[in-house]
Amino acid sequence: MLYLVATPIGNLEDITYRAVRILSSCSYILCEDQRKSQILLNHYGIKKELQSFHKFCEKKKEERILNDLKEGKEIALISDAGVPLISDPGCNLVQKCIENKLSFTAIPGPSSLMNALLLSGFNTQPLLFLGFLSKQKSEKEKEIRRMLFFPGTSICFETAKRIEETLHIIQDLDPSRPCAIAREMTKKFEECVRHDAASLLLQVQRSPLLGELVLVLGAQEAPVHLLPLEELISLLQNLFALDEKEAIKTAAKLRKTPKRAYYNLLKKKE
Repeated sequence: MLYLVATPIGNLEDITYRAVRILSSCSYILCEDQRKSQILLNHYGIKKELQSFHKFCEKKKEERILNDLKEGKEIALISDAGVPLISDPGCNLVQKCIENKLSFTAIPGPSSLMNALLLSGFNTQPLLFLGFLSKQKSEKEKEIRRMLFFPGTSICFETAKRIEETLHIIQDLDPSRPCAIAREMTKKFEECVRHDAASLLLQVQRSPLLGELVLVLGAQEAPVHLLPLEELISLLQNLFALDEKEAIKTAAKLRKTPKRAYYNLLKKKE
């Protein structure tokens, strides 16, 4: 049996009795960083072998892990913090378990995604989660537009080095968009700053943030007038799985203009 075990995102007290029992009784534990995971094990007096399992070695180790599972070993998979597989290694291993009809289960617990959502104070549904945004600016812009057009709350992970660029993009597209940034969650200096995109950008420029951050965007009417027509139609097609006709109709409705003008404009460009 493979156990996907959620671990604390900061405060070491945030772990379930069940998680401690499984980590104490399994054959060995797969982890991203052995040094970080050893701190957790020492805190709870867990004496189990830690084996590295990260993006640079997971494919090499999958076959051996699968063989161990076939032999009846119980293996725990943890990440550095929070729920495994969420922007962390392990998804391919789980797929291999499904293909080989090997049992696995998830042990629930702390999640930076859920914590940030609650701390933001924004509506909890509907919800869009994009993980870490792309490092390439053009791709990141597409991802942010998807978030801005989503009819609900959107969440992503971002680093302190890239958060200013990300907020710049949001400000250019939708300066009044309500935003929240959560950091140091469950720790002594936990912080969640909330403001519109433009004000939050100024705040970050004045006082740079450290560490990995969770960015939450609240729901607001999408900035439809800032996008070129073709891009708006394409975005609506991709985001809501619409055909071109339905996307044009939706774009016209969002911009409060006659759809016939859109059909004619597109025909002229063909």
